[in-house]
Amino acid sequence: MSPLITPAELAEPGDAVTLLDVRGGISGPPGIDRYREGHLPGALFCDLDADLAAAPGAGGRHPLPSAEHFQNAMRRLGVTRGKPVVVYDDAGSTIAARAWWCLRYFGHDQVKVLDGGLPAWDALGLPIVKDEPTATPGDFTAVPGGMPVLTADEAASLANTGVLLDARSAERYRGEVEPIDPVAGHIPGAVSAPTTDNVTADGRFLAASDLDARFTALGVTDGTPVGAYCGSGVTAAHEVLALHLAGYPAALYVGSWSNWVANPTHPIATA
Repeated sequence: MSPLITPAELAEPGDAVTLLDVRGGISGPPGIDRYREGHLPGALFCDLDADLAAAPGAGGRHPLPSAEHFQNAMRRLGVTRGKPVVVYDDAGSTIAARAWWCLRYFGHDQVKVLDGGLPAWDALGLPIVKDEPTATPGDFTAVPGGMPVLTADEAASLANTGVLLDARSAERYRGEVEPIDPVAGHIPGAVSAPTTDNVTADGRFLAASDLDARFTALGVTDGTPVGAYCGSGVTAAHEVLALHLAGYPAALYVGSWSNWVANPTHPIATA
């Protein structure tokens, strides 16, 4: 089953889904404010920092939450194991992909991303509401291990033995700018692969064949171990989703660059 769902498909009458609005979190107005200005009918707000990550620290700016923390957050939002979940944002699925990845990692196997997010829904003239529904507490049990992850050492090794994709902008990869983390550059051996190239101008994912061609050009082949990282493990989840659409399983370095530079002994490459 495709991990994507179109607005038209989501709008069709059918089986109920748990709908999560995961806008905001990295830049721009707080996600909860945007949610209250208007959201899909029935959607509940899921916060990147509070629900999809642990507190920032040496593990990175968005480290993996504990199973207990994530389970409690998802139950509060009405997530159950046997009911499909659809996640969306308004930023080309950047944050939604992190929610998709977390749910998959913790054992939920029926998760879809709304392709194009809120803008694509709005473009079809589908309803946007301000009323906030009350969730019926869910019974989701979080069991970690559903998606592969990388430690810092494993990411460094993969850069030499497989393909490690850097999902940040090319300028950050080259070390020309670093607007967030204290050190600029990239993990030696990593390949620049900005997530912005995974989607069209209107925020929809490229066709699987186009994604396949993109990743093949970056050195990804069948049987080659692949991993992805970014600044804090959010947009790298988008890279993992794009790789999945292209037919390539990939591991996520959750701590990503913010974890890498926390250790002063880690080597840094530029240009």
